[in-house]
Amino acid sequence: MDRLTLDGTGLSCAGVHAAAHGRVEVVAGPAGRARAAWATARELTGPVYGRGTGVGANKDVAVEHGGHDLLRSHACGAGPPVPPERARAMLTVRLNQLLAGGAGVDPEVLPVLAYAINAGFTPPVRTYGAIGTGDLTALATTALCLLGELPWHTPPSPSQAPLFPLAPEDALPFISSGAATLADAAIACHRLRELLDAAVGVAALSFTAAGASAEPLAAAVQEARPHPGQAAVAERLRALHAPGPPARVQDPYGFRAFAQVHGAVLDVLGRAEQTVETDLNAATENPLISGSLAWHNGNFHSAPVALAFDALRAALVQTAQLGTARLATLMDPAHTGGLPFLADRPGASGAMILEYVAQDALAELRHLATPVTTGTAVISLGTEDHAGFATQAARQALRCVEPYEIVLACERVAATRALDGPTPDRPLTRDLDAALSALRTPSTS
Repeated sequence: MDRLTLDGTGLSCAGVHAAAHGRVEVVAGPAGRARAAWATARELTGPVYGRGTGVGANKDVAVEHGGHDLLRSHACGAGPPVPPERARAMLTVRLNQLLAGGAGVDPEVLPVLAYAINAGFTPPVRTYGAIGTGDLTALATTALCLLGELPWHTPPSPSQAPLFPLAPEDALPFISSGAATLADAAIACHRLRELLDAAVGVAALSFTAAGASAEPLAAAVQEARPHPGQAAVAERLRALHAPGPPARVQDPYGFRAFAQVHGAVLDVLGRAEQTVETDLNAATENPLISGSLAWHNGNFHSAPVALAFDALRAALVQTAQLGTARLATLMDPAHTGGLPFLADRPGASGAMILEYVAQDALAELRHLATPVTTGTAVISLGTEDHAGFATQAARQALRCVEPYEIVLACERVAATRALDGPTPDRPLTRDLDAALSALRTPSTS
């Protein structure tokens, strides 16, 4: 098994996805910055948020040895349990953040977190409990598992539970992170990139089945409007699609504007990945332990991630809409030369039902594209008067994977049928399942 060595600087979305699914062994790398921050934190004097004070509206209340009570009070959540792979991704992200330095948490916890990830232990985190200003409920639950006050979700084979005597003063620093949100965001980026890449191959099948012109893909066209995503899509599609003489002067937008729309989605995805990977390797701690001081700040705020993922989900709808448009074109004898709906005889329904399935999935994508960044929340007696809702933006991006897969699978089945020839009417569920399986290879969502 390959190793993923974390050092607080080089964690990628692909790395988070690999760790989440147990495809790499996670190793805690050099902990120099974490040790330096811990040493500084132990020497701090004066009021430091969460270390010697309460939190939220209690920020001005001096407390002593209340850190474990903070964990107990914040270990709350609702809804279904987070799947093990997402919880494992959260542990990976938090481990990497702690290695970046700035938290001031005892660095001896780092190998314990790595052990938990590799041995298959995950905290019993619930779905609901964060608004994009820190995943306090999920990480408080994790901390209580380390303390032995809550049970870990255990791996199939018996192993020693990962326990660590987290000090009371390390309670707030350990949970002051958006690690769960970033984990979801990283997994979503990775899966959507795989699907967007697969979509070019599906579109190539449709181009061939419909006899679509390659003229819109020409290098001269891309050079006239040099968006990088557009150029990349056109270049790849040119390599996959070897057309004969154009059947029409101009094809519908599903073909003619595919490179422009799909390329724009790739550009948006690239910006989202850059935003996520910046935060995966950033010290988003509050307070930030740097130099000899504790810096109270707002680095935990998730506005960049929320904005990037609102844009990504909206962009995904655009390319999915073109997919359903190509699917509709494949049902049209004017473009395929066959019978309506790719039927084998007049009056048969053929592949008609694929449009219903695809439009159902597209409707779900449109619903999931509703922006989260137009809302906010005021909590804790007004002390916390804004929220980014990146948690919801990332969660909805993860939920986009399934309906987008379905749109692509419907197009793939129709294009394959158009190329291979019609067959008598029969249930198409197995065809869709096979197409979905092909789209998910080699990754598992």
